[in-house]
Amino acid sequence: MFATPAFAQAASGSAASGGTASTIFFLGQFVLIGLIFYFLIIRPQQKRAKAHQALIAAVKRGDQVVTAGGIVGKVTKVEDKMVEVEIASGVKVRVIKATLTDVDTGTAKPAND
Repeated sequence: MFATPAFAQAASGSAASGGTASTIFFLGQFVLIGLIFYFLIIRPQQKRAKAHQALIAAVKRGDQVVTAGGIVGKVTKVEDKMVEVEIASGVKVRVIKATLTDVDTGTAKPAND
Protein backbone atom coordinates (compact mmCIF):
# COMPACT_ATOMS: atom_id res chain seq x y z
CA MET A 1 0.00 0.00 0.00
CA PHE A 2 2.67 2.51 0.97
CA ALA A 3 5.53 0.75 -0.88
CA THR A 4 5.46 0.79 -4.62
CA PRO A 5 6.58 -2.29 -6.57
CA ALA A 6 9.56 -0.36 -8.04
CA PHE A 7 10.84 0.55 -4.56
CA ALA A 8 10.54 -3.08 -3.39
CA GLN A 9 12.49 -4.32 -6.41
CA ALA A 10 15.29 -1.81 -5.88
CA ALA A 11 15.64 -2.79 -2.24
CA SER A 12 16.01 -6.49 -3.04
CA GLY A 13 18.59 -5.74 -5.76
CA SER A 14 20.82 -3.71 -3.45
CA ALA A 15 20.62 -6.39 -0.77
CA ALA A 16 21.86 -9.01 -3.23
CA SER A 17 24.91 -6.95 -4.19
CA GLY A 18 25.72 -6.34 -0.51
CA GLY A 19 25.51 -10.08 0.11
CA THR A 20 28.04 -10.77 -2.63
CA ALA A 21 30.49 -8.25 -1.19
CA SER A 22 30.19 -9.73 2.29
CA THR A 23 30.70 -13.24 0.92
CA ILE A 24 33.88 -12.16 -0.87
CA PHE A 25 35.10 -10.44 2.30
CA PHE A 26 34.30 -13.58 4.33
CA LEU A 27 36.24 -15.83 1.93
CA GLY A 28 39.09 -13.31 1.85
CA GLN A 29 39.49 -13.66 5.59
CA PHE A 30 39.92 -17.42 5.27
CA VAL A 31 42.52 -16.95 2.54
CA LEU A 32 44.39 -14.45 4.73
CA ILE A 33 44.36 -16.81 7.72
CA GLY A 34 45.58 -19.62 5.47
CA LEU A 35 48.51 -17.51 4.25
CA ILE A 36 49.42 -16.53 7.80
CA PHE A 37 49.45 -20.19 8.88
CA TYR A 38 51.57 -21.12 5.86
CA PHE A 39 54.23 -18.47 6.39
CA LEU A 40 54.38 -18.65 10.19
CA ILE A 41 53.93 -22.39 10.84
CA ILE A 42 54.12 -24.68 7.81
CA ARG A 43 57.00 -23.13 5.84
CA PRO A 44 59.48 -22.91 8.76
CA GLN A 45 58.68 -26.50 9.72
CA GLN A 46 59.41 -27.66 6.18
CA LYS A 47 62.74 -25.81 6.22
CA ARG A 48 63.69 -27.46 9.52
CA ALA A 49 62.75 -30.90 8.16
CA LYS A 50 64.87 -30.40 5.02
CA ALA A 51 67.84 -29.21 7.10
CA HIS A 52 67.49 -32.24 9.40
CA GLN A 53 67.36 -34.64 6.43
CA ALA A 54 70.51 -33.06 5.00
CA LEU A 55 72.23 -33.39 8.39
CA ILE A 56 71.29 -37.08 8.62
CA ALA A 57 72.41 -37.77 5.05
CA ALA A 58 75.83 -36.20 5.77
CA VAL A 59 76.63 -38.46 8.76
CA LYS A 60 80.10 -39.97 8.46
CA ARG A 61 82.46 -42.09 10.51
CA GLY A 62 83.80 -40.26 13.56
CA ASP A 63 80.81 -37.96 14.05
CA GLN A 64 79.28 -37.69 17.50
CA VAL A 65 75.52 -38.29 17.37
CA VAL A 66 72.51 -38.20 19.67
CA THR A 67 69.65 -40.64 19.10
CA ALA A 68 65.96 -40.00 19.74
CA GLY A 69 66.28 -42.09 22.90
CA GLY A 70 68.99 -39.78 24.23
CA ILE A 71 71.96 -42.10 23.63
CA VAL A 72 75.16 -40.23 22.79
CA GLY A 73 77.92 -41.98 20.90
CA LYS A 74 80.46 -41.91 18.11
CA VAL A 75 79.68 -43.27 14.64
CA THR A 76 81.93 -46.19 13.69
CA LYS A 77 80.18 -47.47 10.56
CA VAL A 78 77.67 -45.92 8.13
CA GLU A 79 75.29 -47.92 5.93
CA ASP A 80 72.34 -46.86 3.76
CA LYS A 81 69.69 -46.77 6.48
CA MET A 82 71.67 -47.76 9.59
CA VAL A 83 74.68 -46.48 11.50
CA GLU A 84 76.78 -48.26 14.06
CA VAL A 85 77.33 -46.12 17.14
CA GLU A 86 79.91 -46.78 19.85
CA ILE A 87 78.28 -45.69 23.11
CA ALA A 88 81.06 -46.91 25.42
CA SER A 89 84.47 -48.49 25.01
CA GLY A 90 83.80 -51.70 23.08
CA VAL A 91 79.99 -51.32 23.16
CA LYS A 92 78.49 -50.77 19.71
CA VAL A 93 74.84 -50.52 18.78
CA ARG A 94 73.16 -50.30 15.39
CA VAL A 95 70.76 -47.39 15.05
CA ILE A 96 68.41 -46.41 12.24
CA LYS A 97 69.56 -43.13 10.68
CA ALA A 98 66.10 -41.59 10.92
CA THR A 99 66.25 -41.77 14.74
CA LEU A 100 69.30 -39.50 14.94
CA THR A 101 68.36 -36.12 16.35
CA ASP A 102 71.70 -34.30 16.40
CA VAL A 103 75.07 -34.69 14.70
CA ASP A 104 78.31 -33.06 15.83
CA THR A 105 81.05 -33.25 13.21
CA GLY A 106 83.82 -33.01 15.78
CA THR A 107 84.02 -29.24 16.09
CA ALA A 108 83.00 -29.21 19.77
CA LYS A 109 85.53 -29.98 22.50
CA PRO A 110 84.81 -32.63 25.13
CA ALA A 111 83.81 -31.28 28.56
CA ASN A 112 86.60 -33.08 30.44
CA ASP A 113 89.55 -31.70 28.44
